[in-house]
Amino acid sequence: MIELVFSQLTDVFRIGLIVALVMTMLRTSTVTGRVLPLVAGVVFVAVILPTTMPSSSAQLGDAIIAGLISNLIILVPVLVLARLFVKLRR
Repeated sequence: MIELVFSQLTDVFRIGLIVALVMTMLRTSTVTGRVLPLVAGVVFVAVILPTTMPSSSAQLGDAIIAGLISNLIILVPVLVLARLFVKLRR
């Protein structure tokens, strides 16, 4: 499981999707809020990647759980960087 999380942490496509999720959340936060879109996006990315690009080494349930963990680990620094960027822009 730990190897699966580490492999997902280095997945450039996953990182790009999380960055795009945060950018979209920032643009639409006045209408949709912040928490619900982030939660929905993290779950969506965790489910859609293993179902569309299955790995033969891990079962679907394990891949989704590892995806949730890795998405949250990726989301934290992306949110910190986004907050710094917004503060510096003002």
